[in-house]
Amino acid sequence: MTRHLIAGILIVLAGYGLLEARPLLVGPSLAISSPKNDATLPGGVLSVYGRAARTVALSLDGMPVIPDQNGTFTTSLILPKGGDTLTFTATDQFGRSITETRSVYVP
Repeated sequence: MTRHLIAGILIVLAGYGLLEARPLLVGPSLAISSPKNDATLPGGVLSVYGRAARTVALSLDGMPVIPDQNGTFTTSLILPKGGDTLTFTATDQFGRSITETRSVYVP
């Protein structure tokens, strides 16, 4: 009986440890809400927003973007006529990175 109780407690503790360690194991995440890929931007004004989680650094085309406490970020860009590719990079505390790109076009 005692062995079963100890085994049960160890299983619960191991499960809790894995649950708490999950953010460390899965790395950063990045969700871009705007712009959608292949967006057309009449006037060239672009509102960029999205959410990043488990990151220590976030950049848009190499320039830093500062998310709020919830990981939400927003910025505005003025783009020249023609096509452009936006590159978002999120990096976590262990140096793991995730990159998302969006193609946009200004007529």
